Amino acid sequence: MTDRLPRAAGILLHPTSLPGPAGIGDLGEGAYRFVDWLAGSGISLWQLLPLVPPGAGNSPYSSYSALSGNPWLIDLRGLRSDGLLDERDLAFDGFGPDTVDYMAVCDFKVARLEKAADRLVSGTNPDLTESFAAFRQEATWSEEGALFAALHRVERQRPWWQWPPELRERDPRALAAARDDLSDEIDRDVALQFLFDRQWQALRAHCRRRGVRLLGDVPIYVDRDSVDVWAHPEQFRLDGHRNPEVVSGVPPDYFSETGQLWGNPIYDWERMAADGFAWWRQRLGRALAQTDLVRLDHFRGFAAYWEVPADAPDARSGRWVPGPGAGFFAALRRDLGDLPLVAEDLGEIDQSVHDLRDEVGLPGMKVLHFAFGAQADHPFLPHTYPHHCLAYTGTHDNNTTLGWWQAADDRVRDHARRYLATDGHDIVWDLIRLCLSSVADTAVVPMQDVLALDHRSRMNRPGKSSGNWSWRVRADAFNDDVGGRLRTLCERYGRAR
Repeated sequence: MTDRLPRAAGILLHPTSLPGPAGIGDLGEGAYRFVDWLAGSGISLWQLLPLVPPGAGNSPYSSYSALSGNPWLIDLRGLRSDGLLDERDLAFDGFGPDTVDYMAVCDFKVARLEKAADRLVSGTNPDLTESFAAFRQEATWSEEGALFAALHRVERQRPWWQWPPELRERDPRALAAARDDLSDEIDRDVALQFLFDRQWQALRAHCRRRGVRLLGDVPIYVDRDSVDVWAHPEQFRLDGHRNPEVVSGVPPDYFSETGQLWGNPIYDWERMAADGFAWWRQRLGRALAQTDLVRLDHFRGFAAYWEVPADAPDARSGRWVPGPGAGFFAALRRDLGDLPLVAEDLGEIDQSVHDLRDEVGLPGMKVLHFAFGAQADHPFLPHTYPHHCLAYTGTHDNNTTLGWWQAADDRVRDHARRYLATDGHDIVWDLIRLCLSSVADTAVVPMQDVLALDHRSRMNRPGKSSGNWSWRVRADAFNDDVGGRLRTLCERYGRAR
């Protein structure tokens, strides 16, 4: 049983959305200012999206490595303070403050990050040499990830199953030769992981000093073209040629007649259970070394998952297969102790998911955007909430609250106005107040809602492959007027810290 969370309020904001001079949020001054603003506003939880390097569509839910940190979040000014960059490297020109232009960020930051990494490896800053060596010895996963990334570049970004057979199948002699040939690139990538980890842990320490906990995020599945599948093929349902036998997805529903074919490899849960879920223990252990709590995305897959034949054109031919269930969480607890996890139990959920969530004692999620226009017993209406849950106005996959309201039909609007006893003129803060006043142990509000922004500031549009994950907040948003309004509500409803 996971202990009840303290009554608290949180803000959802991914680090890429922070202010920063290099076209993307980073772990520098903007992050520290945000944490200070949270603390001053009575907010004691910062919810993040996955911290991994982004993959297709710049999504943090798609990555080549489930254990790596995103180097693009590294603060270049901090590297200058470490003597790893020069002042001329900090000529931050041409970046707008409102969105992330990922191509421009890549063009600007990659060369500077590589320069800093090379200087670290060469011993330019002797004060970091010992800690870098210690990191390298402990974080063995970073060596494998660096080798994978280097081979990916050599192979012109082709997926690993299209590599030469000796590399695809991890022949020891071929891997040893690749490590020798690509040693400089491997050193550089491991150094970047060290620099990310160093800056992240410094920011986490600041969060602790200010009484702000971090809620991280772990997607249930990993990308097929990842070091995780390439280096650990035995953990996945692959055939003798290392091709997936089955892949992930969700069945047809109201939103899609053919379902959704995600295409991630499916875990070999029986094989994983045989070694006590060692791969998952490492993955969650890494996440909990970065944050205080972790949200398990697509929690329903631990109860039952939709399995689709790998050659199927869509998800309709899939079937439900039992997941690892409570035994998975019991095995993790034996190694990791109490699990400060949150179950993302949204979407098409049946009783088995609720039963598993309750059996292992995890809090679930409630989203106000989904509450209105239905009957009085709808589980997302606040008068039905249990204490042991997290309440949200919306999540990163939702429209902003203002965007949701502007797009809602008359039935939804009428229900919301009646439920809230309001005319809707300040509907965003009406929903924030409703969220914070609920009995849910934790209430979380996206930063876009705090600023009452419309659909143009939405973080993600599920099903859309481009144009997501780019919203950024300006530094002047962290002001006393907005913070004071939040603090008043947090104090009124017993959430201030």
